[in-house]
Amino acid sequence: MFVLPNDLRDALKEPLGRLVDEQELLKLISHEEYIVSVGDLVTFTLLNNGVKPGVCIVDYILKRKDYALDMKEKIKGFDAKQINVKNPPGTITDELWNAIELAFKKRVEGPFRIEIDGEEDLAALAAIFLAPSDATVIYGLPNKGVVVVKATTAHKRKVKEILDRM
Repeated sequence: MFVLPNDLRDALKEPLGRLVDEQELLKLISHEEYIVSVGDLVTFTLLNNGVKPGVCIVDYILKRKDYALDMKEKIKGFDAKQINVKNPPGTITDELWNAIELAFKKRVEGPFRIEIDGEEDLAALAAIFLAPSDATVIYGLPNKGVVVVKATTAHKRKVKEILDRM
């Protein structure tokens, strides 16, 4: 299990990839073949624009609060295999890590929705690190926008450095 230490909190407020707005996001990912969405608003935005992620990771919480029922229904209505995990805030549990890894290993079986009881606040780190090389991971950065990260060796190395400090 990984636990976020206080000295890393500010570092994680910086994007690990390209920071974009919604319109730029949709243009940027239009040719991506395998998309991983982390976060409810990101997942809802993609689904609402006809983009179906290969894996979506959600906790049904937005800025630590419940949100509109129509968003939740849209995400729950996404036809995907569901994996339920527990993951407290500020952590990446083994259960979450293993669920993400499983979803990537079984990607040929169709899309996966990982539903978290707790928070997905650090799930992007695991998703980037574990993602296949053809994946693009998209996650929200509160009050800043959306971050788009290709699962390159360089990005995985950067994430490993963060994980090694947890």
